[in-house]
Formats: sequence, structure tokens, C-alpha cells
Amino acid sequence: MNKLLIVSKDAEEYANHLRYRNLPALQMSMAQNTEQAQELITDANIVLGTPALVAPLLHKADKLQWVQSSFAGIEPFCSAGLRTDYRLTGVKDIFGSLMSEYVFAYLLAFERNVLATRDNQLNKQWQTMPYRRLEFLSIGICGLGSIGQQIAKTAMHFNMKVLGLSRSATQLPMVEKVFSPSEICHLAKQVDYLVTVLPNTPETHGIINRDVLDALGPTGVFINVGRGAAVDEYALINALKTKAIRGAVLDVFQTEPLPQESPLWELENVFITPHNSAITFAEDIVELFCENYRLFQAGEALNYIVDFDRQY
Repeated sequence: MNKLLIVSKDAEEYANHLRYRNLPALQMSMAQNTEQAQELITDANIVLGTPALVAPLLHKADKLQWVQSSFAGIEPFCSAGLRTDYRLTGVKDIFGSLMSEYVFAYLLAFERNVLATRDNQLNKQWQTMPYRRLEFLSIGICGLGSIGQQIAKTAMHFNMKVLGLSRSATQLPMVEKVFSPSEICHLAKQVDYLVTVLPNTPETHGIINRDVLDALGPTGVFINVGRGAAVDEYALINALKTKAIRGAVLDVFQTEPLPQESPLWELENVFITPHNSAITFAEDIVELFCENYRLFQAGEALNYIVDFDRQY
């Protein structure tokens, strides 16, 4: 009999979905926070939950075999000194459509001057606003995993020119050209919108720096739906203040919540959202968990195994 511990503020919702599935040879227990899970973790050989809540419990999980993260960001499991003698599975092929919707909501807001048009309405001004056709614009996507590929597919729908950046530099059918990380400035020079969906790894820290933003130029817009650590925030703030770039859409930051004293709050050419470009829906995670549980029961390789060294 496998013993599953669900650790999440939405633990009951996850449990309800799992009860409906009636998975074989599985007993469930629930905790809404780390404190509640302290005594339950010792008996569990499987854990499903929020990385920040589960990671502090690892040292007490004597029977642990497998952890299914409920978030795409698995950084808490990769902190120095934490054990890695278990299988950690991440979340993929779930958030792509949500993040693509987010990116293009703001991209279209920029191009169709949505806020300025709304201001004209409130001021009872009948004024035509100029705009550009998306098919004449280009987008650069840094990170071509499942999320980046979904954004690329959406861009293709609008007939945009799609360029990409990938550690492997593998060419993809929906991307006209793929650059390596060392070529990021060459990529930035060629696009109107630069989107990052990069994971938080030592290689990606600060990859969006002054040189990249200068290459993007005064007509370029930067969008970050990946991780805040990928951006040199000082360089970004300076680029926005001096209009070295047109604007930015930021869903993630080096420190979250974004401190009230951050200059980003007051810059008129920035859109700030509270790390919600793609939220976790319990039913999606449960679907992924159930398929992995079937593989776990059969002794087969699990989907979306995390490489602790690469941190994704």
C-alpha cells in the first residue's frame, strides 16, 4: 500500500479530485501547511504538493520515494544540502496555453493602445489611435520548452516572425531560427518583443542585462513570465527610466512580493502582475499525478523527472 501525503493550502481540493479517480493501493493524508505535515510525512512514500511547503519536510521523510510538485518552479527542492535520493517530478505541458494568453493579452494591449484608447473614452475624445499589424512584427522567445513552444505557436497564428533561444539550440518547426545563450544580444537586436520563460538556474541568472536591453532598443518590449532571477533589475529599471526600451511586462521578480519601495511600481511604461500569468488548477495537476502514479505502480520511468543538477 502506497501512502500519499498532500501538502498544499488546497489539499482538500486535490484530495477530492483524487478520490474520484479511486487510484488502487493508495492511502491519502492531507496537510495545508508544513506544520500540519510534520507528523504525517514520516509514513509517506509519495508526496504531492507545493515546493516551498514540501522542501522543509524532506529530512523527516524516511520512506520517501517520489515527490510530485504542484508548481513548475521547483527551486526549493534544489537548495544546497537538501537530499536528492528520491524521484522529483515537475509540471509541464499544463501552463503553456495560460502563459501564451497572458503574453498576447499584453502584446495586443501595447499594439492596439488599449489603455490610451480607454483614457480617450473616459475623456470623451474621439481620436483614432495608430497601430501596427502583428504579421509585420517579430518575437524572440528565450526558453523553448513546452511553454515557449506554445507561445511560438500562438505567434505563428498571427503570422509573426518567431525567433528563439535555447540551451541546446535545437531547431524547431515553429521557430525560424534558434540562438544559443551566448547569442542573446543578436536575438534581441532582431525582435520587437523579447519574452523570457527561462527556469531559475545558475546559467540563467542575470542573462537579461544592460547589453541585452540596449540591443532590444527603444522600440522593443520586454516580457518576463519565467523567473525574476534571470533579469538584472537595476539594468531593467534604468532602461525603462531612460526609455532605452519601449516598455516591460513583468510577472516575476527577484524578490516576491515586489517590495513597495521598488521603482518599478511607479514607471508608466511597465505592467506589473503578481506572479499569476499561469495559476495552478488542481484538476490539471491531478491528471498529471494519476498518469505518473500508473507508471510508478508499473515500475516504469515517470514523466517530467527533474534533473537536480540542471534544476529543471
